[in-house]
Amino acid sequence: MTSDFLCRFLLWSLAVNYLVLIVWFLVFVFARTWLRGLHGRWFGMPDSAFDAIHYGGMAVYKIGILLFNLAPLAALHFASAGG
Repeated sequence: MTSDFLCRFLLWSLAVNYLVLIVWFLVFVFARTWLRGLHGRWFGMPDSAFDAIHYGGMAVYKIGILLFNLAPLAALHFASAGG
């Protein structure tokens, strides 16, 4: 497995994960009533808890993207450019 393959893989993974994050945010913003109704059938929770869970989930997901996709991609890029 070459560093070029790993860089391409991490770049595509970064793009796909950010796309998932953007879709999640857009659904949360523009289809919140539908999303709230869907989750309301499964879990009884107040609106404030619903908002906090989704914002927290988006934050954890974004940190995961940065930690597991962007940081290794930057390290590979700098390592291959320096050597």
